[in-house]
Amino acid sequence: MAELLITHSRRLVRDLRALGLEAGQTVMMHASVKAVGWIVGGPDVIIQSVLEVLGPDGTLMMYAAWESSPYDLFQQADPPDQALLDEWPPFDPATARAMRAWSILTEYLRTWPGARRSGNPEASMVALGAKAEWLTENHPLQYGYGPGSPLEKLGQCGGKALLLGAPLDALTLLHYAEHIACVPNKRVVRYKIPFLRDGRKVWVDVEEFDTADKAIEGEADYTFEEIARDFMSAHPTQTGRVGAAQCYLFDAASLASFGARWFEQKFG
Repeated sequence: MAELLITHSRRLVRDLRALGLEAGQTVMMHASVKAVGWIVGGPDVIIQSVLEVLGPDGTLMMYAAWESSPYDLFQQADPPDQALLDEWPPFDPATARAMRAWSILTEYLRTWPGARRSGNPEASMVALGAKAEWLTENHPLQYGYGPGSPLEKLGQCGGKALLLGAPLDALTLLHYAEHIACVPNKRVVRYKIPFLRDGRKVWVDVEEFDTADKAIEGEADYTFEEIARDFMSAHPTQTGRVGAAQCYLFDAASLASFGARWFEQKFG
């Protein structure tokens, strides 16, 4: 416990720089506050420390999704009850809560002054910094993890994927690899999302490759951790500890390209 008690801003900044985080980078972070350990000042200090390292020219992005998404309702065998749909609140990117399961830090970042949030509820990203508006604007509603998404833009601008105590299976960027891989038998899911249009709630049909289960069907199973470890065995990857957390820093474009090729070789 004594080791965890000294986890504070100065140590986090030092550890992040030792890991390879640099000023001006664009970084998509997946974080486990518990893995980092007890932090003087609370979880906000993690975001503050990352922002300090990235500086004014850098950008921090996280996967937000939507805590109140009706996605699961439309994956059941029976159609959702109309009375329930009538009461369902429309998605408002300014107020809709981020998905707690992806990290409590996502909601912290969403409510940070100056943060931007993309308009695709299920694939929603929140970003803060120099490239935040560009990353989050014009997020496609259909196939929102694929071309035109913040995930694609992360690779286009030379961005990084940071796992801060989060497991390798948390690499959302590999959903982009699933989308762009040229393989047959991709599993498609369809659901509806409520939006406010001209003062009225409107349910909009959405289609995408399955991200809740696995997008690619076949006899061979797979996990994102398996892909990440195969990537690390072929590509030097920055690893280290931030506080008490085991961390990884991936080049986004390289990981996405590797993931797409991995799917094509395994399922093509």
